[in-house]
Amino acid sequence: MHEIGVFVVKLDKIYTRGGDAGETSLGNGARVAKCSARVASYGDVDEANAVLGIVRLHVNGADDAVLARIQNDLFDVGADLCVPIEEAPKYPPLRVTQAQVDWLEGQIDRMNAELAPLRSFVVPGGSPAAAYLHQARTVVRRAERELVRLLGEPDEAVNRLVLVYLNRLSDLLFVMSRYVNDKGARDVLWVPAANRDG
Repeated sequence: MHEIGVFVVKLDKIYTRGGDAGETSLGNGARVAKCSARVASYGDVDEANAVLGIVRLHVNGADDAVLARIQNDLFDVGADLCVPIEEAPKYPPLRVTQAQVDWLEGQIDRMNAELAPLRSFVVPGGSPAAAYLHQARTVVRRAERELVRLLGEPDEAVNRLVLVYLNRLSDLLFVMSRYVNDKGARDVLWVPAANRDG
């Protein structure tokens, strides 16, 4: 088990009333609006994690192990995003690393090697696991968009590897959606203009 500074989680009281006025505390104690780009970004990461929990009800074995690792890493992503980069922090913050990005790329390469090249865009569906993976992918893309918005704000400091991680994760979720669809055999493909004539 790795320790990052004094990163300890202890929840003995669930409601504090601290957010009743529309603000929340970041990991460094700063108070921000709940609608801020930073909070929206890690909120989207949390939502993606919840969707992956649903995916895991429909897979097993190695696929489940991949998603379990991603779910854990998404908590790292959220922890990274909730603590702005600052000089001389009181405690060393938890940050996403290149190794986590590299692992995602390895999983993409492994799964994609067993898939036939695509000849059209994939319509979400085919199997429950694939459909939920597409949903998780779109939530991760939303988290990316929020993070890009955050990066464009003055005086906001963010670990840019988080953006790389989310970009690569959305790619993996797409590839995995095909992989769990009998390695693409159950993919539903877009047929351009199929219904234009009624």
